[in-house]
Amino acid sequence: MKKFLTFLLLFPLLIWSQSDYSKAEKLFEARKYDQAQPIFESFLKENPSHLKTLEYLGDIAGHQKSWDKAIVYYQKLKQLKPSEANYYFKYGGVLGMKAKESNKFKALGMIGEVKESFEKAIELNPKHIEARWALVMIYIQLPGIVGGSETKAIKYSNELLKLSPVDGYLSRGQIDEHFKRFTAAEQQYKKAIASGSTKVGGQMLDNLYKNKMKKSVKKN
Repeated sequence: MKKFLTFLLLFPLLIWSQSDYSKAEKLFEARKYDQAQPIFESFLKENPSHLKTLEYLGDIAGHQKSWDKAIVYYQKLKQLKPSEANYYFKYGGVLGMKAKESNKFKALGMIGEVKESFEKAIELNPKHIEARWALVMIYIQLPGIVGGSETKAIKYSNELLKLSPVDGYLSRGQIDEHFKRFTAAEQQYKKAIASGSTKVGGQMLDNLYKNKMKKSVKKN
């Protein structure tokens, strides 16, 4: 009887909490992060190991470019559920952004962990497309002396091609464009468009023509 009475007393509070949490999720989806954040933080105080709340707060910190805060949230997620690929991917992403905004010496010390995080995401989820994209971009942007490698970038691009032809063509186009093989990049973007990437492929082709090849966009 006592347990039943306790439940009755708590029931309105439970309803309120669920309603408040749903409100925070809707605010998050509407990109009203400043409004959603305090609600999630309040919920987390009562539920410090709630995975989705930690992820929401990590995502919000990332959107706000608060890299250190985002890193803390994603680190905890990795500890609580080390089998989840996306937690490693997001951790690697914010760590990479922090490295990008740090001085060169500090950034070099972080690159290894960034790569390892994306590689771990792929290990946990062999079909993880975003982690492969991230590795392609890292390997073409880094100088060879500090770990850049066109060969490794192409390796991940080839893996993307098997998982998703559009992503394979687009990533290979990015590699070719980076190394100033503009005609080859043009062909890759056209393949991506033919495979269904009319918007992204079209934008990449448009940017290539305008900024690198100095020619008008060709309409097929």
